[in-house]
Amino acid sequence: MKTNVVFGLGLLSLAMVGGCGGGEQLSWEQFQTMIYREPDTGMYIVNGDELISTERGLRELYDQLVAREALTADKVAAVQQSLIVNLVDGQDDKWDGTTAMNLTYCVSKPMFGAHYDRVVEALDSATAEWEAAGHVNYIHDVSQDDTCSPNSAVVFDVRLACAGRYAARSFFPSTPRINRELFIDCKVFSPDFTRYTLEGVMRHELGHTLGFRHEHIRPEAGVCFEDNNWRALTTYDSASVMHYPNCNGTNTGDLVLTQKDKKGAGILYP
Repeated sequence: MKTNVVFGLGLLSLAMVGGCGGGEQLSWEQFQTMIYREPDTGMYIVNGDELISTERGLRELYDQLVAREALTADKVAAVQQSLIVNLVDGQDDKWDGTTAMNLTYCVSKPMFGAHYDRVVEALDSATAEWEAAGHVNYIHDVSQDDTCSPNSAVVFDVRLACAGRYAARSFFPSTPRINRELFIDCKVFSPDFTRYTLEGVMRHELGHTLGFRHEHIRPEAGVCFEDNNWRALTTYDSASVMHYPNCNGTNTGDLVLTQKDKKGAGILYP
C-alpha cells in the first residue's frame, strides 16, 4: 500500500490498494476502502482537503467518476490531487451578505499551545487578503479561544489535527455548523514543512470557506478532475491560490492570491 503526496497541502485521501490493479474497474466497495475518513469527525476527505459528510455524498462522487470514464485505482489516484465557485443544487455555494460581513471564528488556544500566536498571525494575514479582494469580513472572537469548538457563538472554529493526511482542511459555506472546522495539522509546525508558509496554506483553505473550488478541476488543466458541481467566475488561472501545482499548475512559490483570484472574489462578493 502506498499514499501519494499533494505538495504542502497534505496527503491525498486515496491509498493504492493491493489487489485493485491499475486497469481494473473499481467497485463501489473498493472505492470506499480508498477514501480516508477522519476518525474523530467521521468526515470523508477527498481532493486533498475537501469534505464529504455522508456516505450518500461519497457515492454521488463515485457515480460521477464512473460516468466520466472507467474508474481504476490509477485514475482515482490522479483525481485526488481564476476562481470557480462550488454549486449546491445548481446554486452558488456562498454566504449571504450579512454573514459574509460577520465571519466570526475562534482559534483553540489549548490545542495549539506554543503555536497559538503563530496561527493567529497567519490567519490575520490571510483573512486580510480575502477581505481586500471581496466584500467579506472575518472576525477573530478571542473570547471563544479557550473553549473553541463547534457552537453557535462563532461561524467556524480553527483547531489542531494530527492525522498526517493533510496540512490543513476546511469547508464550504453550505457545510452544517457542526462540521464547519478549519483543521491545521501538526506537520505544518515542523521545520521540515517548507513547501508553503502557514499564511499560504491559510489563504488556500479560507478560499474554500468562501465557496471557491480547486481551480485545477477545470478542463483546461487536463488532469485532477473532481466533479462538475462548479461555475466559472473568471477565465482559467493556472497560478491561482486554489490550484495545486502538481495538477499542471504554474505557481512554483507560495500560495498567493492572483489578480484573477481577487477579481473572482469581487464578483462573488461584490
